[in-house]
Amino acid sequence: MKSEDAGKGAGNAGGNETPSRQTFEQALERLESIVDRMEAGELSLEESIHAYEEGVKLADFCAGKLDEAERRIEILAKQADGKRGAVPFPFESGADGTFEQKADEGEE
Repeated sequence: MKSEDAGKGAGNAGGNETPSRQTFEQALERLESIVDRMEAGELSLEESIHAYEEGVKLADFCAGKLDEAERRIEILAKQADGKRGAVPFPFESGADGTFEQKADEGEE
């Protein structure tokens, strides 16, 4: 199997398509395909290294898309005066991909 074969898989016709030209779902599907093939031991060492590099790029792309979605999410919350209003999503993602509650800013 040639190293360019490592780039073939579900959701990505070219295999080496720039992640930013894919949807989140396509990138995640491709990443899952890479993981499956690596876990199954289907790849040579060189192919595994190439697939791992592609997987890191895809994982970074997916994390970026999730961060972007997080910033866009607003939660409807009941305000102190009884009115409903939009407030920012109260969590932020850490460098390790976990979510932590944001520190309250401007609490009275």
